[in-house]
Amino acid sequence: MQTATQPRPQPLDDHARHAALRAVLTLLGHWQCTEKEKMALLGVGRSTLHKYQSQPDSARVSQDLLERLSYLLNIHQALRTLFGNKENVYGFVRMANHNPFFNGARPMDIMSAGTVAALYEVHRQLDSLRGGQWG
Repeated sequence: MQTATQPRPQPLDDHARHAALRAVLTLLGHWQCTEKEKMALLGVGRSTLHKYQSQPDSARVSQDLLERLSYLLNIHQALRTLFGNKENVYGFVRMANHNPFFNGARPMDIMSAGTVAALYEVHRQLDSLRGGQWG
């Protein structure tokens, strides 16, 4: 039995990659991230971060960075869906969370571990909350 194959998603062009980077840099500003947190979240060193911030449209957006940008934007979208006020949308990542996964830590504490897996887990937790399945 032959199954229909799903069309492969088209890779993002440079314009879309740079737009995602600009959006995340703005988001990190709203989250009041330190330089160290920005470096951890984006998986880059100080000089690369400074280049991204000063010239985002000339950045080389690798597959790793693109994955990180995607998780960060999805985390933001989940927060926008969950909360109707800017204080929670932008402040949630700084709030201590006593859900078993966070165990009193702030989401930023988890995310700034610097791994893609940490971003994935925070996104997964928020996505489950959005679906009413916090846990």
